Amino acid sequence: MSVLRGLGRLQARVPLLQLLAVVALYLVGAATIVDFTTPSSLSTLLVLAALLGLASLGQTGAVLLGGLDLSIPGFILAGAVATAKLHEHGWPLAAVLVAIALPAAALGATSGSICHRLRIQPLVFTLAMGAIVGGATIVWSDGAATASAPQALVDFTAPVSTTFGLGIPRVAAAWIALACVVGIVLARTRAGRLLYATGSSLRSAELALVPTRTVWAAVYAVSATMSALVGALLAGFSGTGDVNLGDPYLFQSLAAVIVGGTTFGARGSYWSTVLGALILTELSTILVGNGLSAADQRVVFGLVILIVVAFFGRSHRLRDRV
Repeated sequence: MSVLRGLGRLQARVPLLQLLAVVALYLVGAATIVDFTTPSSLSTLLVLAALLGLASLGQTGAVLLGGLDLSIPGFILAGAVATAKLHEHGWPLAAVLVAIALPAAALGATSGSICHRLRIQPLVFTLAMGAIVGGATIVWSDGAATASAPQALVDFTAPVSTTFGLGIPRVAAAWIALACVVGIVLARTRAGRLLYATGSSLRSAELALVPTRTVWAAVYAVSATMSALVGALLAGFSGTGDVNLGDPYLFQSLAAVIVGGTTFGARGSYWSTVLGALILTELSTILVGNGLSAADQRVVFGLVILIVVAFFGRSHRLRDRV
């Protein structure tokens, strides 16, 4: 029992099980799939994990607050289609990114602010917001795939790209750098402490004069903005602004957060989500490589989530990060 308690305390500080899962899945992939360990295959895996990890950043913040963000697919769709459309009309890339980020941030902040002020369940409101944004985008694009994405985004998301001469795809390197920044912000800054305080107990945070409404608005603004930018990256990765690009991320963004070990109410971190994104990408690659269908993958992902929730749900102690 003392060993189990020691492992439990270690798991509370370091995502040990997730790290072991990443290694174990890598070994399974190497043993069951031809060329799984080749540089090109690993680069593609890193790019897919990076796109999922970036899409899950905002979801991590929402879960830490005790909520959810189901508008992510709608903003991804809007970002992808708008990137291709505006590029088609001759907009420079910087202007395109600003044009998709600012409206997304405003709409996301609106979602967070309204949910906080009216005490509306974020699951319902963000689902409605995502439907509005996605529906408006489909109307704008006439429900069809649009023009090609900017070449700079195609190059940035290419698995064959390198970073400073190293064999790391550029989008994966950017993801690692961003994960370091977010990890420091959450663990070492006032903004991170305010987020954890709000997620731990909204009422207690308000009594402690934490600007909880601002925290909610900021978290959902970041989530919407990141989703729109991931849409732009997905447009570059696929080469076009397809209207179906955001659909898989409704489930996968939340799955990455939960599998990583972040739970509702200020327990976890973005580094846990990074591991969750790696786990899901490895698992998906193994399942596809062994002939399982998309429906089979959903069943497996669901079982994994149930196991993880059952395990972490047994811990009732809330770590004080304030």
